[in-house]
Amino acid sequence: MKDYSADIAIIGGGLGGVAAALAALRSGRKVVLTEEYDWIGGQMTSQAVPSDEHSWIEQMGGSRTFRNLRTAIRQFYRDHYPLNEAARNWGDLNPGAGWVSRMCVEPRVPLAVMEAWLTPYIGAGRLKLLKPYKPVAAEMDGDRVRAVTLRHKQSGDKIVVSARYVIDATELGDLLPLTGTEYVTGFESQAQTGEPSAPSQAQPQNQQAVSICFAIDHVDGDQTIDKPENYDYWRSVQPDFWGGPLIGFKAPHPRTLEITERSFTPNPDDDPLLVDADQRRNAGDANLWTFRRIAARRNFVPGAYESDICLVNWPMIDYFEAPIIDCTEDEYEYRLKQAAELSYSVFYWLQTEAPRVDGGQGFPGLRLRGDVTGTEHGLAMAPYIRESRRIKAVTTIVEQDLSYAVRGEAGAVHYRDSVGTGMYRIDLHPSTGGDNYIDVPSCPFEIPLGALLPRERSNLLPAGKTIGTTHITNGCYRLHPVEWNIGEVAGLLAAYCLDTETTPHAVQADDRQLEDFQGLLHREGVEIRWPEIRGY
Repeated sequence: MKDYSADIAIIGGGLGGVAAALAALRSGRKVVLTEEYDWIGGQMTSQAVPSDEHSWIEQMGGSRTFRNLRTAIRQFYRDHYPLNEAARNWGDLNPGAGWVSRMCVEPRVPLAVMEAWLTPYIGAGRLKLLKPYKPVAAEMDGDRVRAVTLRHKQSGDKIVVSARYVIDATELGDLLPLTGTEYVTGFESQAQTGEPSAPSQAQPQNQQAVSICFAIDHVDGDQTIDKPENYDYWRSVQPDFWGGPLIGFKAPHPRTLEITERSFTPNPDDDPLLVDADQRRNAGDANLWTFRRIAARRNFVPGAYESDICLVNWPMIDYFEAPIIDCTEDEYEYRLKQAAELSYSVFYWLQTEAPRVDGGQGFPGLRLRGDVTGTEHGLAMAPYIRESRRIKAVTTIVEQDLSYAVRGEAGAVHYRDSVGTGMYRIDLHPSTGGDNYIDVPSCPFEIPLGALLPRERSNLLPAGKTIGTTHITNGCYRLHPVEWNIGEVAGLLAAYCLDTETTPHAVQADDRQLEDFQGLLHREGVEIRWPEIRGY
């Protein structure tokens, strides 16, 4: 086995992992970054999910580097894409003119930007980027992680990565069981957390749905795929709370739970400049085509695109039949295969049975755009993971810390050890325990450093969904800008501890060290407080 060593090892190359790597590299440290899939960038790239974000992300409520990422993505379009004049002059360019986000883009673009940011460090020999590798074992030295063994996903070859600090940026918290770190899965009980929305009994196997997204467009001709093997099964699935078959345009409204019927109109020829992607005013999901559209052809010169490109991440592709955390490897692979079969079945239904406004059925001109998502099979490269293992942390963030119903105009709890900010409604998708959507209004919140600290590990830090949230608060701490913020802080913290010969727990506990580290965050452009806001 090949051995790699560095100051900081980052296992997982999603948004949090990339942010952690860049932060550590800016701090002068040598880094090994590994990733399970061929693309870095996680939610925004291999999982093909447009950036979920709050309404003020262009101005505040996220780190400077995350806003720089957004600026660089838009500039990539201006430099390399045949935008028309109106789109080129659109300051907050939304290439897809999707309603879910002010920046709906093709996943290859943020991938290109993040790779460009990392490339100089690779050339300088300060960054080793290894993919596609999955962690399979860890070596401990007391309360420290000494090394991680990873296996190549195709060849099966193994490597060993050792470092003074190890950051878990995997999507499911893979290092936690490998290192014997205490963690939680699923729903905690109300007795454990005091949360108003928690159940009376803990439900560790009750986990949010996983989804395998895909991109589509619509052109002339019959593009119908072969009928999926299990199509009849998925066509018959009808959850009690769904209001009809799972595969259909009827589904519960996430906020009201009323059964809502959505529409689907390919290439509606709408004006991209009139799209107001502000979730406070319009959820934007009435027409599923424009909801997560990632390329609006009217943003480009005539003829550049045959069709809009639409990203399918809709209620009907949520796979919530069984959890994918803490099951056997065979069960994991089987359940992801089922999730993929559900996605293929939804696509086939769209081609053959979906109701049209003209009274007909099916849109045979729909095509899977695997070239957009980087795959031959046509779906996203990686599953969209909403919920991970979560560390038993020094600080656990609970619903009553940020619920608007609890906190009201007082706003979310202020943490003395805040290391970031974020905002999103507590948005929980249907789960493997049979729960409907849970949607709880929240206040703009902070990220406490204590939530990044495992209770009994001194050199292991999380860089994403593995922080000390609950099942409920994970629903608003799991989004793109928050994951980036967490990863950036993890990278800066590891480097800071190496520079000052201290520990993460000491930084959090000691007021002087904490103030010094928060000063570093300020200089790096990481916001740790929201301005005074009323009326949210």
